[in-house]
Amino acid sequence: MTADPADDTRTRILRAALDLFAEHGYQRTSLRQIGERLRLTKAAILYHFPAKEHLLAALIEPLLADLEALLDSAQTRPTELARWTVLEGWVDVMLAHRRPLGMLFHDIALIGRGDTYHRLMEIAMRANDLIVGPDAGRRERVRAVQAVAACSDAVVFFTDVPDEVLRADMLDGVRRLLAPLPADAAANPSPTTVIPAPARETPDGATPPGAASRRRRPGRPRALDREQVEAARRMHAAGTHSVDAIAAELGVSRATVYRHLTAP
Repeated sequence: MTADPADDTRTRILRAALDLFAEHGYQRTSLRQIGERLRLTKAAILYHFPAKEHLLAALIEPLLADLEALLDSAQTRPTELARWTVLEGWVDVMLAHRRPLGMLFHDIALIGRGDTYHRLMEIAMRANDLIVGPDAGRRERVRAVQAVAACSDAVVFFTDVPDEVLRADMLDGVRRLLAPLPADAAANPSPTTVIPAPARETPDGATPPGAASRRRRPGRPRALDREQVEAARRMHAAGTHSVDAIAAELGVSRATVYRHLTAP
């Protein structure tokens, strides 16, 4: 009986590793167990994979290669077309690698900061750049990161949902996330209203003096006087209060606080 070609043996090792990782988890699976399943010695496993982490890297290699090919295909397209090429293609790649992705979801971090880690980071950054296009601001970049997560995470958590159903749901969520903002929201991303913190009661059950006056009232947001502006700037500079806390303390919107903090 002739021996299997080296490539066939390598493929068999990867398949057995994937099955055992699914059954026992990466940490609780040893190279000896993989060898026993294939009737190979540990030395034979090490010939193809010098360390167990190399098995993990090899199992996600097809996923990385497909993502890189996807980004290459989107690279030269106009921004809007590139965006949806990446997002729709990302979902398709995740679904195509559904089993190993779900199995290795908690173990990818074990790769460490080697070549595979850097490839993952580069792929993520390229995807974000293609989704937002040139000259994007911070808010657009945050939404791009969220969009990539929306094209990935559901594959791991909804393993019982058919591919075509999950694909439609995931892309629907991404479209909602990236829908154009209303004009007023785009111009002023900070909320214009403040939900005040509950007023603390005194031991006799009464509301502390001044607490009611700090609550927002309906109508036009009020401005800050000079003394309040100085107080807001002191609290912000000291780092003891967030913008939300300052707004609640003074009974104004976050936008009003931001306006005074950034004014010369």
